[in-house]
Amino acid sequence: MLPPKAIHNARLLNPSLSRGVFLLFVLSAAAWAVDPHTLISQYGHTAWRIQDGFLSNPESITQTTDGYIWVGTAAGLMRFDGVKFTTWTAPKGQSLPGSGISFILGGRDGNLWIGTYGGLSRLKNGELFNYTTTPNSPGINNIIEDHAGRIWVTRYNLNDGRGSLCRVEGDKLRCYGEKDGNPGKYAIGLAEDTAGNIWFGCKMLCRWTSDSFSFYFKDQLKNPAGDGVLRVAAGPSGSVWASLGGTGRKQGVQSYSEGEWASYVVPGFNGAEIVSNAMYMDRNHSLWVGTESQGLYRVHDGVADHYGSANGLSGDDVEYIYEDREGNLWVTTDRGVDMFRDLPVLTFSTTEGFIGSSANSVLALSNGSVWVSNLGAVDIIRAGRVSVIAAGHGLPGQGVQTLFQDHTGQIWLGVDNTIMTYKLGRFSAIKNSDATHFGRLGNAKGFAEDAEGNIWALTHIDVPDQIHLLRIKDQNVEQDIRVDNVMRAIFLAADRNAGIWLASSHGKFVHYRDGKAEAVISLAKEEIGIRSLFVDSDNAVSFATSKGFYRWKDGRMSVMDTRNGLPCAGFSAAIKDDYGSFWLKARCGLLRVSASDYETWLKFPEAALSVKTFDVLDGYQSGHLLGQPEVSKSADGRLWFANGNKVQMIDPSRTYANVIPPPVFVEEVIADRKNYLPGVGLRLPPLTRDLEIDYTALSYVVPQKVRFRYKLEGRDTTWQEPGTRRQAFYSDLRPRKYRFRVAACNNSGVWNEAGTFLDFSVAPAYYQTNWFLALCVVAFLGLLWGIYRLRVRQLQRQFAIGLEARVNERTRIARDLHDTLLQSFQGLILRFQAATNLLPEQVSSGLKAENQALKTL
Repeated sequence: MLPPKAIHNARLLNPSLSRGVFLLFVLSAAAWAVDPHTLISQYGHTAWRIQDGFLSNPESITQTTDGYIWVGTAAGLMRFDGVKFTTWTAPKGQSLPGSGISFILGGRDGNLWIGTYGGLSRLKNGELFNYTTTPNSPGINNIIEDHAGRIWVTRYNLNDGRGSLCRVEGDKLRCYGEKDGNPGKYAIGLAEDTAGNIWFGCKMLCRWTSDSFSFYFKDQLKNPAGDGVLRVAAGPSGSVWASLGGTGRKQGVQSYSEGEWASYVVPGFNGAEIVSNAMYMDRNHSLWVGTESQGLYRVHDGVADHYGSANGLSGDDVEYIYEDREGNLWVTTDRGVDMFRDLPVLTFSTTEGFIGSSANSVLALSNGSVWVSNLGAVDIIRAGRVSVIAAGHGLPGQGVQTLFQDHTGQIWLGVDNTIMTYKLGRFSAIKNSDATHFGRLGNAKGFAEDAEGNIWALTHIDVPDQIHLLRIKDQNVEQDIRVDNVMRAIFLAADRNAGIWLASSHGKFVHYRDGKAEAVISLAKEEIGIRSLFVDSDNAVSFATSKGFYRWKDGRMSVMDTRNGLPCAGFSAAIKDDYGSFWLKARCGLLRVSASDYETWLKFPEAALSVKTFDVLDGYQSGHLLGQPEVSKSADGRLWFANGNKVQMIDPSRTYANVIPPPVFVEEVIADRKNYLPGVGLRLPPLTRDLEIDYTALSYVVPQKVRFRYKLEGRDTTWQEPGTRRQAFYSDLRPRKYRFRVAACNNSGVWNEAGTFLDFSVAPAYYQTNWFLALCVVAFLGLLWGIYRLRVRQLQRQFAIGLEARVNERTRIARDLHDTLLQSFQGLILRFQAATNLLPEQVSSGLKAENQALKTL
């Protein structure tokens, strides 16, 4: 549950947002309202019902300059972004005076004015100011902002000695009571006219102008049990309407013109029988009247249209009517909230006056009317209204199959087993040359007029199973050609030079010239279901098929399908509009290929095409039939499509573009299942694992088509494209500062590039802080130093041990060497002594031996 402070915080986050809101407000002045020439049943309609749990007891509805829709209910205040309702909670320590919301108004300065059963409050940027603080203060019935930006309120339960009409002056109310000339004990309705006069219900009808009062319907004072004047509405040129209640309730809705009041009666609306609780004048000067028990009325150019619970309105007791900046119309009832919006594709069906639900073919006539073949009738659409030529009431038959208009303006119809013409309000049957009715040739499947002005009809006979091609002139059949049953021809179109083209439903077509068939041609090797046939202005033969759009010219076949960028390839009809754009009736919607792209495709059949799709959210309803024609273009350029049970229309001259970029807001941050308000200095707790950021964009035309893109700076390197999803998800974000950016586009693809952003940070755990990291570094360095010192000591110790061992070894070796050398010297001395002692004997023995040897010689 988000208080408006979240909105204020969003502005603080993005200062450019206020400029964007101002630009949005400026653009809104040029925004359209719902088309007054369209029936209410043809608008897009969405209902949020109490029984479905969306909200309870809605009273009033408004839009603030930031783009949010607000709903005042008996239980409190709710905010709506197009997708979800959010209950508003007052700032801490504050509350609204009174227990329920009676009226709300979004002011041009950004204030939300709140009227309750106990007083008036003002809400802006999350700050609430109450104008009344005493218990049981007067309640607020209505609030308006005049042309000068001043706020006016009407009050009831007057117990403070002040008047029923008050004006806000700063932080106080300037009230007008009996001493100022206002005798009203209470006031209900409230409106300002173009001259700046303030009108309000005061039992009578009161008018305030330049500090003076005028009064009307004084007879209401004689009816103490009555309600008097309930609501007031003001329009252009000083026009004013007032709704009166009371016992008998015979006065109903009254209109003020040239100084006189009279019961407001127009075709479809009798003000004398209406008790209105809500009245509203929209931008197109349509008067909307919400009734106590009969639903909703709209009056434009003196013609009324009605819409009630039987048509889909949430309830027949209408409480309030409001128009937002995009031109959508909002209605609160006793059972919910409804929104109406323009649709590009309008539907005509039994709801709009068709006599049946079998729209087999549609034909736009040269006089501006549109004929629709139906079961048991021809429905005629003229100026948005439906009239009927029914069987037994002008139509000579039941089943109307196909329609055609020749160059003389004469209309051709296939009715049951008869071919009929219609001219000057009279039906005539086509006859054989023997003057018998031409019923034996069966159901007419199609008509065409060749270059010579001959009318050709393609007919089917069930028993025996035969197909005939007939040439008709002067209301008589002059030529009857039996068509080969192998072709099973269903579709018929005239060659712009000479002859007739026939096509079957299974992918084959043939040209007839002078009553003779030429070679049968196949669209492709496999069987392809043909759904319609037409000949283009350059005499190319074109086919809408189940597998794409085929175009055959001079022996060359071109195909347009999904390979060219089309969203789907199952087509049942095709047509060019007055601007050269090419339209395809497909399963997935009405597809528009621009004139330039279509010309490119004619030259390069493989070219990629940009396609505008009008789908179910734009009012399109798919459907398929084999009647002819399935599509037709009226003299004003509008395109008409039959789908088997309805007829739909689109006007190519309208852009259907919503030019207002949607304001974008970050609404909520959810971290590990805990909610946080988006605001300046948002800091998430340490070790946040799962993060969800909820954002929204305020466009109410088709909120299902609002698309987003976002980027988390510090995490994402590119923009993310979530489509229509309104949440972003992240996990295991590292502790640091982040900036979340989000942009959005409306249903027409108009982007709010600036979008909005949210700055936040993820707090580090103690072990993720800089001081902890620094401490870890110091500890690590200390550990390294300790290890180093320990190693040095270890090496010193090892060195000392090694040195000692070497010294000891050397000492031992030296000692061993000393002892060994001494012993050797002593032994050597003894040896020398022994040698010395033996030397004389050895010399003597040697001499003796030598002498003996000499002697021997």
